[in-house]
Amino acid sequence: MNLQIQLGTEKDIEELSQLYDDLNDYLEANVNYPGWRKGIYPVRENAVNGINGKHLYVAKCNEKIVGSIILSHEPEPAYNEVKWEIEADYSDVFVIHTLVVHPEYINCGVGSSLMDFAQQCGRKNHIKSIRLDVFEKNKPAIHLYEKSGYRYIDTVDLGLEMYGLKWFRLYEKIITEIL
Repeated sequence: MNLQIQLGTEKDIEELSQLYDDLNDYLEANVNYPGWRKGIYPVRENAVNGINGKHLYVAKCNEKIVGSIILSHEPEPAYNEVKWEIEADYSDVFVIHTLVVHPEYINCGVGSSLMDFAQQCGRKNHIKSIRLDVFEKNKPAIHLYEKSGYRYIDTVDLGLEMYGLKWFRLYEKIITEIL
């Protein structure tokens, strides 16, 4: 698959919003591992904020958005409750949010490509580590993160129990410069 990953632009917002809805419809009809809900998360506002903050990247195949990832410096508050592998200011850490793959491209390598891109982007920007959280029952995502070299740190409550999402696993990958 010929995949290009680039910074998202305002022109991508409508397509991203549709991707989020399509993915949530797919999850609702199948096994909803992440526990996402249409109209709640992810939504258009997540795309708008990611693009306005210049930290949302889109993966395109033949000009169609087939996935996206947000690489920000904004942790969830619960991240401060755990001991990470390295101590670092969040200006030196990427936090992965809203990693999505279009339902038609699940199991086609888009997620792995986005994870590889995050690491390359981290190296290029002299990031010390990349961190993320994942709902404890999201087995496919956990497998992807562990396969990508992320190490389990701890399990925390992100305050989403009202949506049936109590426990989230935290992962980190140390980014080292290639000599």
